[in-house]
Amino acid sequence: MRKLRTFVVIAAAAALAAGIAASAGAAPTRADSTLNGAGSTLIQPAFSVWGPAYASATGVEINYSGIGSGGGISAITNRTVDFGASDAPLSPDQASACNGCVQIPWALSATSVVYNVPGVGDTKLKLSGPVLANIFLGKVTSWNDASIKALNPGLSLPDQKITTVHRSDGSGDTYAFTDYLSKVSSTWRNQVGVNTAVNWPGGVGGNKNAGVSAVIGSTPGSIGYVSDAYALQNHLAKARLRNAFGKYTLPGITGIEAAAQTVKSVPADNKMSIVDPPATKKFAAAWPISTFTYIIVPTTSKNATDLRHFIFWALSPKQQASIKKLIFAPIPKVVLVAAEKTLTKIHS
Repeated sequence: MRKLRTFVVIAAAAALAAGIAASAGAAPTRADSTLNGAGSTLIQPAFSVWGPAYASATGVEINYSGIGSGGGISAITNRTVDFGASDAPLSPDQASACNGCVQIPWALSATSVVYNVPGVGDTKLKLSGPVLANIFLGKVTSWNDASIKALNPGLSLPDQKITTVHRSDGSGDTYAFTDYLSKVSSTWRNQVGVNTAVNWPGGVGGNKNAGVSAVIGSTPGSIGYVSDAYALQNHLAKARLRNAFGKYTLPGITGIEAAAQTVKSVPADNKMSIVDPPATKKFAAAWPISTFTYIIVPTTSKNATDLRHFIFWALSPKQQASIKKLIFAPIPKVVLVAAEKTLTKIHS
């Protein structure tokens, strides 16, 4: 009987997977067509890999514009694109305004803390969440502040003013960063909060990840946050951040995958936060500012079949693996199942 029950469970799971594949993975309806999308700059590097590969395989061009998560949400809400992309899940008001949209997690990456401190090399700087929050709150204003020196014994830190750099546009990286700071600092949570755009206590704004990267690169004494792919592309120094377990970690596939283990089940709206994982050995390697990024699609679309096919293709193991070099970790199985189920809600 036990073997029979096991067979039934496996057969049912296989049937569900086959049904999803048949529905979501149907071939594109039009050769040489185009899908237009806009939004997250975090996911934009993935399109440099996915776009040409998908066009070659299907004849369908993917025209994607990295305008920031806030812009992507606005674009799909106004139906000026076929899909939006955001690293921040839709708020209740945004979901209502989007009028019949679903958000599907389709990539998993990290937001890095980057700096330009004279004499301090890449990965040499160590920070904790509370100290990082105090830096962006304007409470810690010099690189040789006692709170930073305490975390970096033996490191020569200059007596130089700290310049904080943040996104000036609506950004999913800002959402992930402020979500993290709100978890580690009650002052941040009460005074600034979590959103794609916030009232920053001070600092300099940069437009999109590219803009923040440029400001950091040209401003000695600066510190900011960017999607990890941009830190790599622009050769920016990355800080080691102390996670809840007490280990100083760097963003990378191992740390992102460890953070994603916090997901045991996926809510109906697919909204998830994996920042600041618990202080247990299981999450010892976790990078504390890891994040899912979402594609946002109307449930009713004239391009429903093409959209379903493209998203199903992007979620495939081969395509998830194709962007690992850009520091995108493969979607965990529990999230992949939820994503593929959501795909079946998209129709013509």
